[in-house]
Amino acid sequence: MNRKKQRMSPQSMIAWGFLILMGAVVGLSFIQEARDTAQARQQAEVAETAAASTTIVEIASSNTKQNWMDAVAAQFNAENHTLPSGDRIEVRVSHVLSGGSQQAILSGSLQPTVWSPGEYSWVESANQTWRDRTGRPLVPDACPQTVNAPSGIAMWRPMAEALGWPDTPVGWADLLALADSETGWAELGHPEWGEFKFGHVHPDYSNVGLLMMTSLAYYAAGKTDGLTPDDVYSGAVEDAFRQLELNTWHYGLQSRDLLSLMTQRGPAYLHAVTTSEAETLRTNAEQTGQLRFPLAFIFPADGTFWSQHPYCILNGEWVSADQREAAGIFRDYLLAPEQQAMAVDSYLRPVDEQAELHAPIALEQGTDPRVTMDSVPQLESPSADAANAVRDVFHETKRPATIVLVIDTSGSMGGDKMTNAAESARNFISRMSDRDEVYVLGFGTTPYWVGEGGPVAAVGETMAESVGGVFADGNTALHDAICMAADRVEELRTQSEADTPHLFGIVLLSDGADRGSVRSENFMFTTCLPDGESVEGVRVYTIAYGADANLDLMTRIANRTNGRAFEGNPENIERIYTAISAEQ
Repeated sequence: MNRKKQRMSPQSMIAWGFLILMGAVVGLSFIQEARDTAQARQQAEVAETAAASTTIVEIASSNTKQNWMDAVAAQFNAENHTLPSGDRIEVRVSHVLSGGSQQAILSGSLQPTVWSPGEYSWVESANQTWRDRTGRPLVPDACPQTVNAPSGIAMWRPMAEALGWPDTPVGWADLLALADSETGWAELGHPEWGEFKFGHVHPDYSNVGLLMMTSLAYYAAGKTDGLTPDDVYSGAVEDAFRQLELNTWHYGLQSRDLLSLMTQRGPAYLHAVTTSEAETLRTNAEQTGQLRFPLAFIFPADGTFWSQHPYCILNGEWVSADQREAAGIFRDYLLAPEQQAMAVDSYLRPVDEQAELHAPIALEQGTDPRVTMDSVPQLESPSADAANAVRDVFHETKRPATIVLVIDTSGSMGGDKMTNAAESARNFISRMSDRDEVYVLGFGTTPYWVGEGGPVAAVGETMAESVGGVFADGNTALHDAICMAADRVEELRTQSEADTPHLFGIVLLSDGADRGSVRSENFMFTTCLPDGESVEGVRVYTIAYGADANLDLMTRIANRTNGRAFEGNPENIERIYTAISAEQ
């Protein structure tokens, strides 16, 4: 029987067409997915290969040359320099304090490929310690100078001009005579400026701090080279240090902090601070709208340190042969004329003294480009023993500090918070000089004195033990605690007026807002806190500890008293206490 051939209906044809189309789409999607997967795998392999073939050079560089080092490193990395093996070199720069980085390297918490502190004496001291430990130097090879960043004094320009700047040389003798004068600036025709108010950075942490105290030692010893520990321990040097320290009203961890304070508080607060030429020029350029007057940079006429900023490749076990080779390539790049020329734009002087200087190293920007090593002698770097002697004499002659530590022991401080805070406070006490005084006030529902306060030489060990025994409980009577601490400081200030002048400070740590105080916030601000108008006043340093702390209140307390406000956590609390100890 013949069958008729069935014709597919239009609807069926559409359905079959749709299925065929969908199949094609799905097939293509699978193909594309496979291609994408293969491409992603290939890209991952390329990235992995690139990562494996990149040699990273970590550089710990003193922060004076931060702008220049960042610019040169970025340019170097963009140019894709390689080792002879073909491995790409990547330079990463962290900016550090010379003294702080030395301590971190020796403790093992910082392990760079290259260390570039502000001055070679830090390297010599580190080498000595490393040899004692391992029998070999940390830096076995020569460290070439990278730039010149001379150290000196930043002073408000009208005051510097009253001393004769820029045409008349100004030396330590002029500054010490002004500091020691009973009539202060009146001797130079400016009684309205009052007594000379000086600040300097701490020689235990800051490159400029160590160098400027060493330059004072050279001046008092009548030398420009060959400074020995015997010179430093002599009566002449001790007398010069004591004369300066009795007229020093503010210390700092780094000169940038002191320059910021001068910017914020103006000429009535501080008149001059130790710093570098670079930091002075940077402040003039970046803070023009806030400065009451521009700053002038004074080269001590007796001689200064031109701060070579050596480039030292370390011999630590963490540095590979490839990293050493890559570090050498970047060293040569830094010293090339093109990169040296870039230094001037970052307020630094090239190694080649014959290189052309231009703005910002100019008189109108605050420094005298005519000054050279011929007109202001380059002082010889101190030996490690001489540098340690400078620190010793500084500690013996500086103004003692009287500190009240105010520690929140409320219930919210329980657990690791209390443990870490107490341990850091103990370490803070251990860093204080035997000539300092310490008192500790805990506060929960009510404030209470911890242990027996007094001179650190007499109570330091027992006070540290007492602090280690505090525990968390109760509310947060923050206002009452601040008022009690301020009352105690005023009593101590009155008692010490006839004795050796002290610096006074309160260090407050709290993790929350006030709860349960008898005194109001307004009462605390208007009646209890020192006004902070004068450099002679009591400074309050605040540590807002943890996410729940009242950061706004803590900041206002610190700013009101010319202190500093910090945001603390278990990871950074030790560094915060170190920063505070450097200012007292």
